[in-house]
Amino acid sequence: MSINNNKIKTDKIQVGKFQWFYRQIEITSDRTPVLFLHGLPSHSYTWRQIMSVLADEEIPSIAPDWIGCGFSDKPNQRDFSYTPEAFVTSLRELVAALKLEKFYLVVQGFLGSVGLQYALQNSAQIEGLIILNTPIAPNTKLPWLMKQLSLPFVGDMMTQDPLLVDRTMEKGSGFVIADKDLDVLRKPFLQSSAVGRSLMAILKKLQLDQTMKEIETGLSQWSKPTLIIWGTADSWLDVADAKKLADANSDITLVELPEAKHYPQEHWASDIATEILQFFRRKIF
Repeated sequence: MSINNNKIKTDKIQVGKFQWFYRQIEITSDRTPVLFLHGLPSHSYTWRQIMSVLADEEIPSIAPDWIGCGFSDKPNQRDFSYTPEAFVTSLRELVAALKLEKFYLVVQGFLGSVGLQYALQNSAQIEGLIILNTPIAPNTKLPWLMKQLSLPFVGDMMTQDPLLVDRTMEKGSGFVIADKDLDVLRKPFLQSSAVGRSLMAILKKLQLDQTMKEIETGLSQWSKPTLIIWGTADSWLDVADAKKLADANSDITLVELPEAKHYPQEHWASDIATEILQFFRRKIF
């Protein structure tokens, strides 16, 4: 798959008190845009390959860095609580600022689950939903590799080490990530200690026990076209949860990637892009 990152432009936008960084494919097209939301500890760069493929098909897309992540603002906890509710509210404000009236939503990973909460609370805006290895079931727990980043003292030290990006993403994906890509993914940790503190706050406040019940119930009744693409070798999130959801809701299609793990977009972008485009042709255009 040929990737032309020159098609992807970066920009920042001030939304209320906070500045968001985002990557965008700007195309003059009547096609509905796609909004990509990343997990942890990555940022919008993780969507570069899929965005490039969509650009070849004249499909506009945008991928922001969550507040506290990547190159977006990293406020202290007095100004931003880092709870799922705070993220949903801030995402709603971003969507309004970007004037996205209707869009297709793609989510992945821990924190990507907040995107699912947003979709369930703002379903009128969502034309279709695509889920890649994202928490969706009440039995979900943070993997130890992430859990330890939230622990007092230990987490304070570990989240200030830029190599946590390498360890977490390569462990989660099961494959080596190219140095040139790791350079970009870890760059925020090299620029400021604030991103590590924000990561700790996010992991402490994910409230998985509460939010997973909301997500499971909401998705079981979800009526918009939905595609789940799941790396079935993911040791952090069980494909059985995705199968259960797809079996319970006829509007949900499940595609399994047998060798992929938690960050499938890093090494299986071609397969994922193909499935997304087929989904668009089948459900959208």
